[in-house]
Amino acid sequence: QVQLVESGGGLVQAGGSLRLSCAASGRIFSLNVMGWYRQAPGKQRELVASITSGGGTNYADSVKGRFTISRDNAKNTVYLQMNGLKLEDTAVYYCNLVRPPTTFNYWGQGTQVTVSS
Repeated sequence: QVQLVESGGGLVQAGGSLRLSCAASGRIFSLNVMGWYRQAPGKQRELVASITSGGGTNYADSVKGRFTISRDNAKNTVYLQMNGLKLEDTAVYYCNLVRPPTTFNYWGQGTQVTVSS
């Protein structure tokens, strides 16, 4: 099994920054994809950014140029640096891990990010 523990959420003013962290433990395997999803009230969960174990990244159009995903494979940790936060970034952010070739998704418990005006 895999356990994902997020940290770093909180309340920030528009234009501010936050850094989320997600530490993975358990049967992670060296080949995996880790990412961040978010879910705002009344909306579906959506991909924010993902990163492969080789460092390849993918971003939602809405966060390109503002958010940066990175990982430390030695620590099995993925980070999401969020700059230029907007009101619409308010959501619960979930860490995600997939171990190809399986498609099973592991999820963290979620961390709240609230952007105020």
